[in-house]
Amino acid sequence: QVQLVESGGGLVQPGGSLRLSCAASRSIFSTYVMGWYRRAPGKQRELVAYISTGGTTAYADSVKGRFSISRDNAKNTVYLQMNSLKPEDTAVYYCNARSTPVYWGQGNQVTVSS
Repeated sequence: QVQLVESGGGLVQPGGSLRLSCAASRSIFSTYVMGWYRRAPGKQRELVAYISTGGTTAYADSVKGRFSISRDNAKNTVYLQMNSLKPEDTAVYYCNARSTPVYWGQGNQVTVSS
């Protein structure tokens, strides 16, 4: 059974940092691109970042230079390091595997507020 287990959400002040983690099953993690999406209230879900099995990364323009996606192959875990957080980063963040069908983590609330 494919499982994506997220952790690391929470409340942080503007300008602060937070790191999200997503642990996946080995068969999925070693095969497919892993990504992070987010959905803010009243807005569409958007791609934040992704990382391929070979380590190629890409970012949404809104987070480029502030967020960093990485993966630890030994731990079957993908991370999203979020720095210089802004209130507009407030959203539920979801890990996903770009398999067919796609698999999603449970979602983690990230709130950026003073």
